[in-house]
Amino acid sequence: MRFASRLIIIAGLLLLLGCVYGGIPERERLVASAKYEEARKITEAQIKETGHASSAKLTVLCMSYAGLKRYDRLFECCDRLEQNIKRGDKTSTDLDELAKESPILGGIVKSKYADNRESLGDISYLPHVLRAEAYIDLAQYPKAVEAAKKAYFFVDRSVQIRILGTLGLAYALNGETKRALHMTNRLDRLKIVNPVMKASRNFTAAKIYVALNDFQKALEAIRQNDPTTHVLLADLFYGAMMHGQSLAVYEEIPRKFMLSKCLMETGDLSAARDGYDALLNIPQTRDNGEIYWMILFDRGRIAERDGKFKDAIDFYCRAVEVIERQRSTINTESSKIGFVGDKQALYFNLVQALYHEGQYERSFEYVERAKSRALVDLLASKKDFAVKGDDKNEIKTALAMNDSAEAEAIVQDVSIDKSKSRSVQIKIREELKIRAPELASFITVTSQPISELQTYLPKDEALIEYYYRSKDMYAFVLSDGRLYAAKLDSEHLTEDVQEFRKDLEDSGSTRFMDSSRRLYDRLFKPIESLVNRKNLTIVSHSVLHYLPFNALHDGKNFLIDRYSIRVMPSASAMKYLVSKKANKRGGILVFGNPDLGDSRFDLAFAEKEALDVAKTKSKSKVFLRKDATVGAFAKYAGSFGYIHLATHGRFDPSSPLKSALLLSPEAGSNWMLTADKLYSLELDADLVTLSACETGLSKIANGDDLVGLTRGFLYAGSNSIVASLWKVDDLATSHLMTRFYRELDKTNKRDALQTAQMETRKTYAHPYYWASFQLTGSSN
Repeated sequence: MRFASRLIIIAGLLLLLGCVYGGIPERERLVASAKYEEARKITEAQIKETGHASSAKLTVLCMSYAGLKRYDRLFECCDRLEQNIKRGDKTSTDLDELAKESPILGGIVKSKYADNRESLGDISYLPHVLRAEAYIDLAQYPKAVEAAKKAYFFVDRSVQIRILGTLGLAYALNGETKRALHMTNRLDRLKIVNPVMKASRNFTAAKIYVALNDFQKALEAIRQNDPTTHVLLADLFYGAMMHGQSLAVYEEIPRKFMLSKCLMETGDLSAARDGYDALLNIPQTRDNGEIYWMILFDRGRIAERDGKFKDAIDFYCRAVEVIERQRSTINTESSKIGFVGDKQALYFNLVQALYHEGQYERSFEYVERAKSRALVDLLASKKDFAVKGDDKNEIKTALAMNDSAEAEAIVQDVSIDKSKSRSVQIKIREELKIRAPELASFITVTSQPISELQTYLPKDEALIEYYYRSKDMYAFVLSDGRLYAAKLDSEHLTEDVQEFRKDLEDSGSTRFMDSSRRLYDRLFKPIESLVNRKNLTIVSHSVLHYLPFNALHDGKNFLIDRYSIRVMPSASAMKYLVSKKANKRGGILVFGNPDLGDSRFDLAFAEKEALDVAKTKSKSKVFLRKDATVGAFAKYAGSFGYIHLATHGRFDPSSPLKSALLLSPEAGSNWMLTADKLYSLELDADLVTLSACETGLSKIANGDDLVGLTRGFLYAGSNSIVASLWKVDDLATSHLMTRFYRELDKTNKRDALQTAQMETRKTYAHPYYWASFQLTGSSN
């Protein structure tokens, strides 16, 4: 009999003997019964009492932290466990403790393994694989690959399946298809006789195939199993024989979901429907939010394919309700199912189904909620928000309580009553919406009804909001107290926007006219008859955030010739502008041409621009070169109504909160003013201008980098932001900016920018020079 099979039998005997003789330590019984919080408390107390953390204790403690999804503590625990292993403590069984707990059982085991403790199982791989699984759940796939590689070097026949599976899954989710498939081949070549281990191997391979979107292969792997073996596997390792409570059902839910998912994606809708309905009838499914919403989503997709749109809407709405309970974007089950659900796909399907049923106001509401969800996801890891108002301490306490309740909600612990944590969350979030509504919008999905939005929109203004995915786009126009909706074509939209921006690079050519006209015909012409106002608020989506709408051309004129345009990250964000008072005291705080230590990054004309801009208003303060530091910004930014930054910008679509304005380095201070830091600042500015911050004409993504930065300045306390979509010729920028600030003495910000752009056109006709700048936020 092979070692892996002997290990299973020994594990089963230990469980049975432990029940009979009471020899298994209480902490191990608790963690096996999925009572992670109790196991954590007991183990931490034992370590504190004895002053010694053996590998046996740390194994339980690390597993408890993993089960509780307390990843910060898990990583620290894994570090301690790894140190023990390096010192030679490599087994999860403490023979001396076992003998003390149960002389009979301890004597049997100790006599057999005293001289060869590693035969009980070398856990050298364990800290690495636990880290890798955590990184997978946290969607940090490169880190998961590196951790799993370290586990791979310790590969032991008894744990080959877990290690190969974890590494294969990490490769798959990290986009390394060939290496992921190599791991599935390694799994296939394992010579396994025991049916339980075979079932484990097949499910593990299926997870990798699911991550690779090869649902047919995944289904074939799952169907190799005897239907009874995976139940035995879960019962054996998750304590079904202990006191009638176990995690077996929590392990079965992901596996049954995998099967139903594979059936659906391979076209067997009837079997998938039955599988999903059976899962929805399991009470514990509701406790597994990350899988629960995906089941509801897929069930809605099946209903939609059946032509039952009302049923589909019901399933979608229930799924949205589940995901909106959580601020966190942690994919808590991706290490178990190999699948990362796309929450924005859910919102889009719901918007589409509501539009199909003629429910335009509800469709628009969920567009706003989708964008709110995207912002919540963007800021999910952010903890140190600036808290404003008179009751800061109460708000900070509420935030901490919300984080605690949310952490508890994702735990799969049979001893925790999750209904209490959910009710606490609801109460706290409602309190935050009253005390700190803008801050609440960063941790929970919010939207305003059409009637309320209309009150924030000036009477001489119309709002246009776009929302799309793949080939289908929906445009909503809010004007005269009425909402209009239209379905547009978004096929190849990204390519068209990229082509337009590329055409703009050639400032000596009129080639941009064709691409500009195509975008006008696609985006604006179909809804122009609904727009009966000169002033427009445009709420973009995804790649449209990089599009200068004022440069769209109808064959005769640019849009800027007929409309005065501002943009907003969402329609609902207008609510938070109403409460902000315009602070126009003092002059302009100006930062120009910071010294970044490399002459290639010098902005010679930005320095001239900074001085010219400062001259437009008295009491201005200018910081140039080495004086243009983050420290100076932090010290003076709260004292000026206008802030002007003629600096380089670094945009990071893959990690939007790392997008930054680059200022001069100084001792003890980071030289980057990141988007993340903006949400921790308190400004009192009427306007922030970012005149040299560019994405580059050829660089576009999903817009999160731009939204994160501008939304950060709005939250920090600025009423408005003027920012450039690409790096513009220095002379033209200086000309445009100085005219803009002079116009502010005569009119509102939107009209001032329009006038400055029109005047710049007289000298620099090509839109490359004048179309880059756009106003976000308040136009007043």
